[in-house]
Amino acid sequence: MKILVTGAAGFIGMHLAKRLLETGEEVVGIDNLNDYYAVSLKEDRLKQLEGFINFRFIRMDLADRPAMEALFAEEKFDKVVNLAAQAGVRYSLQNPHAYVNSNVVGFLNVLEGCRHHKVKHLVYASSSSVYGSNSHMPFSEQDNVDHPVSLYAATKKSNELMAHTYSHLYGLPTTGLRFFTVYGPWGRPDMAPSLFASAMMEDRPIRVFNEGRMQRDFTYIDDIVEGVVRIMDVPATPAPTFDRNRPDPAISDAPFRVYNIGNHEPVELMTFIQIMEKAMGREAKKEMLPMQPGDVLATWADIDALHGVAGFKPYTPLEEGVGKFVAWFTQYHFQG
Repeated sequence: MKILVTGAAGFIGMHLAKRLLETGEEVVGIDNLNDYYAVSLKEDRLKQLEGFINFRFIRMDLADRPAMEALFAEEKFDKVVNLAAQAGVRYSLQNPHAYVNSNVVGFLNVLEGCRHHKVKHLVYASSSSVYGSNSHMPFSEQDNVDHPVSLYAATKKSNELMAHTYSHLYGLPTTGLRFFTVYGPWGRPDMAPSLFASAMMEDRPIRVFNEGRMQRDFTYIDDIVEGVVRIMDVPATPAPTFDRNRPDPAISDAPFRVYNIGNHEPVELMTFIQIMEKAMGREAKKEMLPMQPGDVLATWADIDALHGVAGFKPYTPLEEGVGKFVAWFTQYHFQG
């Protein structure tokens, strides 16, 4: 089976591609290797995939329509996992055009490629950010998500709407996965674990927003990959229970699904910091700051739907996951 993984040099993309390659799948990875954060980290991730004879990497931008059209026409993919996106909530306040170009225009090119070349299943990354100002916990796929608090979240919600349109019009099976705070080895340097670890190693204060009164549903990367692999084998189908008079936003009478994928165990930010302090063997200096624009107070995933259809259940305790992250971070940044 030939699988396209977009964002293959990214955090989740690299781990997913490696897992698929280890099981014998043929993987084509694309990434534009932009400089939102260090390109060297992306290149080092790709080196983890170079030894597989069933892997090919193509440097390409999703927003490059002619290149994307040629890619789909030449490769004839069986399945596509779209993980490429301009990431980061706070950066969307500084460079909003990058989000529309990558997350909206680029996603349209993916949808068009899947439509015209009969891809059997498109799995794409959405985000827990779509829940925005929703205060109902845990977040359920049945909740209204029409009140985003960042442009990043708005683009992810638009991906779900666009995917449904293509599922309805063209019968394309699409499954959106709302990721909840993914962490682990090779993680993004703009995420809290890397920011905290870097500051602590360099004896700088860590920046604690909203004075630590926040909760996150931290999900270890291996658990995320397991969930993605499982759902890839369950193409979306029309739901016989869909009621047009009372439409459920997570299902449809088209082959469309949206699932949460998280740990289902929210953790206080200060608790996470304490676990990281223990793993690193040092106490963090803390700079307490107010809430940042675009951030949300808490995330908490209801994962019953994904468990029901794919048997997904996270299995990595936070202490174990943080320990593995710290071991990688220390080796990569200070001993490598």
